[in-house]
Amino acid sequence: MTHAILIITNFPDNKSASALAQELVDTRLAACVNILPPCISVYRWQDKTESAEELPVFIKTQQKHYNHVEQIINAMHPYELPEIIVVPVTGGLPAYLHWIIHETT
Repeated sequence: MTHAILIITNFPDNKSASALAQELVDTRLAACVNILPPCISVYRWQDKTESAEELPVFIKTQQKHYNHVEQIINAMHPYELPEIIVVPVTGGLPAYLHWIIHETT
């Protein structure tokens, strides 16, 4: 069993997504952050259907770092209510999972 997690969020632009990625990796709160190509998000916000181009961001870290990572995302994110979703990692290549733990310890 691993304590690795995947945190998913979205950012409106590459500059803010890259700043978050750099902060998390430099402080060893994430082993790796993937910034994906832009996508279109369609959602309801304040009783209206909205759409926006966003960059999905995948953060690989340990469960014990979640609260700190959440605080940093909230502090650096331009949205009033950023998407922050945690996906527990229940399996994977053992060497890669070990690398995540090693890089965030």
